[in-house]
Amino acid sequence: MSGTSEGPHPATVATSGTVEPPAVPSPSPAAPDAGSFPERHVTGTTAAESHDYRAAFRTAQLAMAVLDREGTVLGANEAFGALLGAEPGTLIEQDAADLVDLASDRRTWHAYRAVLDSRRARFRCTRRLKHTDGRTLWAEVTVSPLPESGTVLLSIADISDRRDLQARLRHLQMHDPVTRLPNRTLFFERLTAALEGTSYERGRTYDRGRAYERGLPYGEQHHGEGPYGHGAYGDSRPYEADRPHEAERPHEADRPHADSGPYGGGRPRGTRPYDPAHAHTDTGAEADVYGPGHGGTGRIGLCYLDLDGFKAINDTLGHRTGDQLLAAVATRLTECADHDGYTRSGGHLVARLGGDEFAILVEDSTGTEQLAGLARSVLAALQRPFDLGGQRLAVSASIGVVERAVAGTTPTGLMQAADTTLYWAKADGKARWTLFDPERNAHRMTRQALTSTLRPAVEREEFTLQYQPLVGMADGVVRGVEALVRWNHPQFGTLSPNRFIGIAEEDGSIVPLGRWVLRTACRQARQWQRDHPDTTPLFVSVNVAVRQVWDSDLVADVAGILAETGLAPYLLQLELTESAVMGSAGRPLQALQALSDMGVRIAIDDFGTGYSNLAYLSRLPVSVLKLDGSFVRGFRYDEGVHPSPADETIVEAMVQLAHRLGLTVTAEGVETSGQASRLQRIGCDTGQGWLFSRPVAPERIAEMIAARRPNV
Repeated sequence: MSGTSEGPHPATVATSGTVEPPAVPSPSPAAPDAGSFPERHVTGTTAAESHDYRAAFRTAQLAMAVLDREGTVLGANEAFGALLGAEPGTLIEQDAADLVDLASDRRTWHAYRAVLDSRRARFRCTRRLKHTDGRTLWAEVTVSPLPESGTVLLSIADISDRRDLQARLRHLQMHDPVTRLPNRTLFFERLTAALEGTSYERGRTYDRGRAYERGLPYGEQHHGEGPYGHGAYGDSRPYEADRPHEAERPHEADRPHADSGPYGGGRPRGTRPYDPAHAHTDTGAEADVYGPGHGGTGRIGLCYLDLDGFKAINDTLGHRTGDQLLAAVATRLTECADHDGYTRSGGHLVARLGGDEFAILVEDSTGTEQLAGLARSVLAALQRPFDLGGQRLAVSASIGVVERAVAGTTPTGLMQAADTTLYWAKADGKARWTLFDPERNAHRMTRQALTSTLRPAVEREEFTLQYQPLVGMADGVVRGVEALVRWNHPQFGTLSPNRFIGIAEEDGSIVPLGRWVLRTACRQARQWQRDHPDTTPLFVSVNVAVRQVWDSDLVADVAGILAETGLAPYLLQLELTESAVMGSAGRPLQALQALSDMGVRIAIDDFGTGYSNLAYLSRLPVSVLKLDGSFVRGFRYDEGVHPSPADETIVEAMVQLAHRLGLTVTAEGVETSGQASRLQRIGCDTGQGWLFSRPVAPERIAEMIAARRPNV
C-alpha cells in the first residue's frame, strides 16, 4: 500500500457512504461471522437493538472496521473487505495500520496512535490505496473511538471520483484555453516551488509533484506545512474539539493532483492535457525523486519572450487568426523545450503568461550557454512561416534570457530581471535574444532611482550652477559664460547634466528645472554687473530644451525673469540644439521670433551634428552658431595626433558662411593652444573649453571679471 497523509480534520464524522436498514437475519451469537458487530459493542441494549446494530454494520455501504486499542481488527463489514479486495474474515486479527498504510510516515502514525490511546478525539487523513486487482484509489480514512466502549471505529470512504473532478477543475483553472499551456498561475506555482526546493536539506529536497504522485508523505517534505495546507498533524493542539471547523481548513483534495498540478508528469512537466486514464498512475519508482544523479545544479533559467507585431495581426486579421497563431507558437515552443529538455537534465515548463507573452522555465539549468542555445532554437523555430487557414504568416520574437543560482533568487526578482532583459531585446531592434547583464541593470536601477527623485529634487532645489567662460579668440578676454547645471544628489554625489537632463525631458520636470536655471543664471549675471560696474558686463548663455518651448510659455517666463532680475535682454543667450531648431514651425518658431524681437540672442548648440539644413539659417532668428567639439578635435597636433584637413576645411567653410549670414561663431571643446591658434586664424569669434577654464563656481568668474581692465 502507498498513501499520502492529509492530517487531522475536525470532529465531524465523515458523511461519505450510507447505512441501509437491516436486511438479513443476524448470525447466531455463538458463531459470529467476520461481518458481525462484536457483542461487546452492544452492551446495554435489547436483543432487537443488537440485531439492528449488527445488520446495519454488516450491510452499510461505508467501509467500516472495529479495532481494539492496539489497532487490531476485531470485525469488518462487507464494504471494508470489498474496498481492500479481501474477504472480511481474512482481515480479523490483522493490524489496521498495515491494511490502510497508516504507518508509512511518522506524523500520521503518531496521530493514529493518539486516537487509540484516547489522547485525541478523532483523526482523519487521505490515503492512496492500491486494490488487489491493480486499481489505485483515493480513500478518506477516519478513526474515532466508539462511545462507552474500549474500541475504535475505522471507516474508509472512496473519494476517487471527487478527486478526479477536482483534478479536472484544477487543470482548467491552471491552463490556458487557447494554447492548452500552463497559465500564469501555474507558472508562478512551479517557479516558487523550484526556488523554494533548495531551502530544505538534501534528504528533503523532493520534486514535490512526483513525490506526491508516488504517495510520498507530503507533510514530511514540508515539516508539516505546505503551500496547500497542513501536514499530518496540522497544529499542535491535542483535541479535535479545539480545531477549526472542517470548512475552514484546506482539504487534501484541494492540493494539486499528480497529473494536473504544477509538478505532475506528462509532456515536459505540466504541459500535458488532463487525462483521466493517467490520473492515478503510481509508478512505484523513486529513482528520480531527487532529479538526475540524486542532485541538481542549484541553478535556474528563464526565457521570457514576446511576439513582435502581434497586435497588428490581431487588428488586421482578427482575433480568431490571432488565437490560431498563438496555439501554433505554443506548439513550436513546446517542441523546442522538449528537445532541449530531453537532451539535457529534465523537462522544461512552457507557459503562456498572457497576451502574446510566453515563458520557458528551465530547472537545474547548466549555465548561460544552455539558455542561449534554447533561445536561439526558439528564434529559429518562430522564424519559419506559419500556415493558418490558407494564410501564410511570418512572425518574430524578442526574448529576455536570465540564468542564475537558485540561492538568493526570488520569483519577483527573477521575473523583474527577465522583463528588463526582454525590454532590452526590443529596444535593441527586436527579433533577437538578450542575456541579462548585471552592469547594464545597475545603470537601469540608477536611472530609475534618479527618475523617482528628480522632481522632488527640483522642489528641494538640490541643484547648483557652474559657469564656463566664453573667451574671445582674438584677445583672450572673457565675453560671456555658459550656465551648466549640476545635481547635488544625496546618494550619488554631484551629477553632470548628461546623467539627468534626458530623464527630466521625459518626465516633464525639465520645465520647472529649466525655469530655475534661467532665473538663477540671470540673477547671477545681474549680480556680477552690479559688483563690477566699470567693466563690460558678461552675457550669460542658458540651455533650453525643446520641451520647454512646447510645454510652457517660454516667452512669458523669459520676460518675467528679466523684469524680476533687471538683466538686459541682450545679456541673455538661449541655446537650443540643432535638431530642436531645424525644421521648427508653428509655436516653436513663433516663440524664437518673439524672443529675438525682445533682444534675446538665440544660439544653435552642437551645430554640424544634427540635420545641418543650411536653408533654415536664413529663416530662423539665430544669432550664434556653436560648432560641435567633434570638429575641433580634428585640429590637434600634439601627442602624435595628426590634424584632419577635412575637419579644418569644414569648419572654415561654416565660419565663412555664418559670417556672411551675420552670425557669430563659437567653437566648443578647445583644449590646446594649437587648436586655439588655428581657430583664430580661421576666424572663430569665441571659444569655449578646458584650455580657457573648466566650469567653475560663480566666485571664480567674479575673480576673472575683476582681473580685466576697466571697460573691457
